[in-house]
Amino acid sequence: MKVLNSKEQQRHRLERDMQRFLEKGGSIKEVPSGVSGADAVSGKGHQTVLFNGPRQPSRTDLSQVAATIDARKHKPKRQRLNPRPQRKLLYDDFGEPLRWVWQE
Repeated sequence: MKVLNSKEQQRHRLERDMQRFLEKGGSIKEVPSGVSGADAVSGKGHQTVLFNGPRQPSRTDLSQVAATIDARKHKPKRQRLNPRPQRKLLYDDFGEPLRWVWQE
């Protein structure tokens, strides 16, 4: 299992690497707080390519497609040429079931 470095270990490693860089003749330029990397004059800097492209001028009208789909969903039911006879329950005067009869 990989041992994770603690924050203190990372801090010491960064400090050591920075000292080596300075000993070899490197220099560190300090940037004041609140300064942005984007150049306000030329408008260049961090740009997101995703939203800076050309916009689509128009949208495709899909109302006809939606109407066709809805028409397929709600097809009228076909009526049978010869309707089937159906069973109907007959009740007596007191509401008790009496018998089944066939109706056309």
